[in-house]
Amino acid sequence: MSEPLTLPIDANTRYCAVYGHPVSHSASPPMQNAGIAALGLNWRYLAFDVCPENLRDAIAGAKAMKFIGLNLTVPHKLLAVDMVDALDDSATAWGAVNTVRFEARDARGTWQPLREFVDIPVEIRSHGFNTDADAITCAVREDLGMELAGKTVLVFGAGGAGRTAALKLAADGVAELFLVNRTASRAEAVAQEIRRLYPGVKLALGYPSGRVDLVLNATSLGLKEADPLPFAERDFSVSAAGAVFDMIYRPAETPLLKLARAAGCRTANGLGMLLHQGARALELWTGRPAPMEAMRRALVKIVYG
Repeated sequence: MSEPLTLPIDANTRYCAVYGHPVSHSASPPMQNAGIAALGLNWRYLAFDVCPENLRDAIAGAKAMKFIGLNLTVPHKLLAVDMVDALDDSATAWGAVNTVRFEARDARGTWQPLREFVDIPVEIRSHGFNTDADAITCAVREDLGMELAGKTVLVFGAGGAGRTAALKLAADGVAELFLVNRTASRAEAVAQEIRRLYPGVKLALGYPSGRVDLVLNATSLGLKEADPLPFAERDFSVSAAGAVFDMIYRPAETPLLKLARAAGCRTANGLGMLLHQGARALELWTGRPAPMEAMRRALVKIVYG
């Protein structure tokens, strides 16, 4: 199938972007630009390396330049909660922002996405959303064939991605949840939230003594070739897991996934999660269904070559 034609850049071209630090590994630009082209929009999606201390200014800069929206990746998702002008229920529920939509008031004074305006008003606000949480469980269901209710899960990481994952797993009714994080106090903070919101979930800090249905890596360990595993093999063996999901998608097979595959586990990387969270972000910006297959093809091409 031939790819949709991309409209040439002109003075009317509108922009979206992803902010991260680092961001050079991101596959969001080819995925989102493929979706934008399939929808026939005169938009472009860019990537910018933004240090955490510059995030507030970078969001304000995109607002000033009348960007359509932003995606935020590591390490910005928690920081942005206090930097946007309004929070959607999804961002409030999961305590993290990975998508920003810029909006202006229409003639009735109602906030509308910037896509609705030809002449954009001066007053613009940033509206934060979270599209990660639903994407995690969609990807686990599609790529591993696993429904999470009643399962036992070990999560590595309690930062922005790990916290969202743990909360979403608890909301989806896992029976037992183990949290492991380099900084124990951060894992304890997430555990306290889960105990308060989902008291029916059995929860422990540290490693399980027996088998688990799923291991989920929400750390950045695996992005670099020299990275160690997100755990010491003396503490846990992947042979005790039925399946392993790594949120990292580049490289397509991290050391964790390679080890898990050799141990006979079902494995999946973060490509499916990226697809679903990105598709939902595009829908928030455009108000139209995302062209999933065009976006998936672009991801597969960039991740697997």
